[in-house]
Amino acid sequence: MPKQVDHERRRRLIADAVCALVDEHGLGAVTLRDVATRAEVSMGAVQRCFRTKEEMLGFALAHVGERVTERVRVRLAAGPAQSAASELGLVAGEVALLREEHRAEARIWLAFVAAAAVDPGLAQTLRSSYAALEELVVRLVAEASGGEGGGGGEGGGGVLEARTEARTLLALADGLTAHVLIGHRTAAEAEEVLHAHLAGLWERR
Repeated sequence: MPKQVDHERRRRLIADAVCALVDEHGLGAVTLRDVATRAEVSMGAVQRCFRTKEEMLGFALAHVGERVTERVRVRLAAGPAQSAASELGLVAGEVALLREEHRAEARIWLAFVAAAAVDPGLAQTLRSSYAALEELVVRLVAEASGGEGGGGGEGGGGVLEARTEARTLLALADGLTAHVLIGHRTAAEAEEVLHAHLAGLWERR
C-alpha cells in the first residue's frame, strides 16, 4: 500500500511539473527530460509513472480539471449558507479563472484546449472534465430555479432547460477566460459580463 500511495503522489508531482513548463514555454516545449528536471526525479521515474508522453500530458490535463472542480466544491462547502443562485455565481467565477492568482492555471488550461483540437486523447480528457463541472452546474441551476436536482437524466423539461443553461454558462466562462488572457477584456469587465448573464437568467424565469 505505501508504494501505491507514493506512486500516485509522484504522478501528481510530475503533473505539476508539466503544468509549470506549459505555463512558461507552451505545450510544444514540454519534454520528458525537462519534466524530470523540474519535478526533481529521474527520467526513469517519469517513464515508470507514464508509459508515453501522451499519457503524461493526459494525466496533467485531468489533474488541472480536478483541481478546478475540487476548488469549487471546497468553496461551496466552506462558505456560509447561501442561495443556489449565489453559489452558481461563485462556481462561474471559479471556472472562468478570472482572478489573478489563477491566471497561470488559465494559460495552462487554454494551452491544453488548443492542443485537444487536434489530439483525440486530450479531447476525451477534456470532455470528462467538462462533464463533471456540467453536472454540478446543472444541479445549481435547477435548485436556483426551484426545480428538482440536476441529476444525470434529461427526462423532464426543467432538467433539460437547466442542462442547456449550464452548458451556456460554461461556454461563456471559457470564452471569458480567453478574452481576459489576450487582454480583450479586463477581469473586472469579464465578471460584469458573468453577473449580467446570471441576472438575465433569473429575470427570464
